Amino acid sequence: MSIDRMVMAFAGSFILISLALAHWHSPYWLWFTAFVGANLLQASFSGFCPLAMILKKLGVKSGCAF
Repeated sequence: MSIDRMVMAFAGSFILISLALAHWHSPYWLWFTAFVGANLLQASFSGFCPLAMILKKLGVKSGCAF
């Protein structure tokens, strides 16, 4: 699996988990959802993604975007 696919999988998982936590625990978890979305938006413009940098250092195969 490439870095691009792993970043999308992590982001999608974090969004779904935070939505579930907001539903069953506290609506403040929606701030985490907003943070993930904002990080994805800035990464699309700047190409800077902290998770992609971590995955690259761990030796995950590079993709097209990162």
